[in-house]
Amino acid sequence: MLSHRSMYLRSLYLKQFRNYGEQQVEFTAPKTILVGDNAQGKSNLLEAVELLSTLRSHRTSRDRDLVREGSEIAQVAAHLERDLGAADLSLVLRANGRRTVALNSQTLRRHLDFLGTLNVVQFSSLDLTLVRGGPEQRRHWLDALLIQLEPVYAAILQQYNQVLRQRNALLRSQASQAIQEAAPPAPPPLSPAPNELALWDAQLAVAGTRVIRRRSRVLQRLAPLANYWHRAISGSTEELAIHYLPSVATAQDEPEIVQAAFLAKIKDRAIAEQYQHTSLVGPHRDEVEFTINQTSARQYGSQGQQRTLVLALKLAELKLIEDVIGEPPLLLLDDVLAELDLNRLNQLLDAIQERFQTLITTTHLGSFDAQWLSSSQIFSVKAGQLFPT
Repeated sequence: MLSHRSMYLRSLYLKQFRNYGEQQVEFTAPKTILVGDNAQGKSNLLEAVELLSTLRSHRTSRDRDLVREGSEIAQVAAHLERDLGAADLSLVLRANGRRTVALNSQTLRRHLDFLGTLNVVQFSSLDLTLVRGGPEQRRHWLDALLIQLEPVYAAILQQYNQVLRQRNALLRSQASQAIQEAAPPAPPPLSPAPNELALWDAQLAVAGTRVIRRRSRVLQRLAPLANYWHRAISGSTEELAIHYLPSVATAQDEPEIVQAAFLAKIKDRAIAEQYQHTSLVGPHRDEVEFTINQTSARQYGSQGQQRTLVLALKLAELKLIEDVIGEPPLLLLDDVLAELDLNRLNQLLDAIQERFQTLITTTHLGSFDAQWLSSSQIFSVKAGQLFPT
């Protein structure tokens, strides 16, 4: 048993979730291995844990996909033990998209109050797109990490996105109005007040500055941890560097300085924005750049290097969450064993040891050594049912 650790997922209950009818799981070992063929429900179980942590799934943005076919409502619940005491988490999902969240049997009006109770680091085969994919995927990864470390960031990000939508709507309406005014015979123009866009500029700069400063700070903390792991896994032959490339770059971190730079850049891009009818300045245009030995990992990294990089990032996330929260998070490993060679796999398994409660999905047990198997609880997963082996 995990006597020395603090955060521990004791049980999980699923009802009408994905391909599960009704399933209760009790976790009795530091590591739980879910073994079975593809499309049996292994990843669905990890997805349920991820939802209880972040209220998001990295596999879908529609609750309709999470509710079992033929049903209107799904439920995911868990009992969690923490230093602060036990917590009961419950999430009810509806096909129409309305959700109910409850903590210790109290329904919460603000979903924000649910976040931060269960901390997880998820590592799936999909994460390789973190290096290869577009900037949006790296922003999404960074934001998800920030929400775990500081749940209020979810509200900060939401506020920024709201202002961005309103400002974009105004830019589009100004554009359609200009077209109408150019077409003869034109009715008297109903142009928006000239300072209306300036009001949205100011709000975008304030909300955007909050996002930029938090993203910048978290990457400053994560980068050395990721480089440490990258060196360890690559046998000290490679240096990983992580650079935050905000669309508004400043030498200093003070809010006033960032906001002033933000407004100056909006002014610079005003004509381009009018042509493109969209906001071209702000954190929605930020990039995170990974370099290995000062070379772009995205453009020039081999597949092996990219896998090492993502593994180093995930191990760094584990350490950072543990440092900030004061308790080790859960680790969810979804189908990554097939992606890692024996050396990287052993590095990962050594790093985890008994420190992190770990849930692992795999199609076969051949990758694990006897010691790992003996300290693990193993379930076989078939058609949305778990069978202890």
